Amino acid sequence: MIVTNNHVIEGADEIEVEFYSGVRLAAKVIGKDEKTDIAVLKVESTEQLPFVTFGDSDKARVGDWVLALGNPLGQGFSASTGIVSARNRALTGTYDDFIQTDAAINRGNSGGPLFNMEGEVVGVNTAILSPNGGSIGIGFSMASNVVSKVVQQLEQFGETRRGWLGVKIQDVTPDIADSLGLDAAGGVMVTDVPTGPALDAGMKAGDVITKFDGGEVKDMRELVRRVGDAPVGEKVDVTVLREGSPLDLQVTLGRRELAEGGSTSTTVDSATNTASDLLGMTVAPLTPKSRRSWAFRAI
Repeated sequence: MIVTNNHVIEGADEIEVEFYSGVRLAAKVIGKDEKTDIAVLKVESTEQLPFVTFGDSDKARVGDWVLALGNPLGQGFSASTGIVSARNRALTGTYDDFIQTDAAINRGNSGGPLFNMEGEVVGVNTAILSPNGGSIGIGFSMASNVVSKVVQQLEQFGETRRGWLGVKIQDVTPDIADSLGLDAAGGVMVTDVPTGPALDAGMKAGDVITKFDGGEVKDMRELVRRVGDAPVGEKVDVTVLREGSPLDLQVTLGRRELAEGGSTSTTVDSATNTASDLLGMTVAPLTPKSRRSWAFRAI
């Protein structure tokens, strides 16, 4: 199996993978996920092909050395080194969990691996922030712990199957915490409960989700990822605060892809994150300032 970015192969009629030995093999798409910009390909060979393994991206620390491989600006099989600059970065996707690095990532690096010093893949090079389209030391690799789960589902089902809670949510700010009589800001407030798993379980608007599947809930981003990782069709314990008192609920999660009717989200394109014109529209990265104007999220 070959793991790459979805935007690398999107729209391709034929796909060919070139190996370091010079061998070229035709590949077919096993599955792809636009939300994390990951695609899984399959090649067939009469000889054993070399491979690398995923490491635990949660163990990556700011300051750790990393090695980025890829095909920057057409210069195949190039390597660049740097450090982990930050972790848990979000760009535009619901399930974003990027490792930020200053290892040089340019156009063509998309889909390449980010290695730790043990030779394990801790990320898939995906995007950069740049005013000129070239690396300025702000590159992003999708964390391997996200990628490995997506790859597993694509290999097994040919598509992703994420959990769906069926609520609209908002972070609990200090002002909201004061209005609800909470000691501190934390957890996620439910703003709407349409028809779905949460409504069936008795969840109501105004509930504050504090625990999901046995773990504390800190904010919206964490809850969205954890719900998405949870198994579809199984019961999950959810603890909410209602009128100041904790209440335990059991929710049988639905499947997000079915709830959305197959809709998809826009992903960052081709290791570049600058404003550009697309099909008559002007698009630009979602900044922290613009993000604040969109306070609600459905999961």
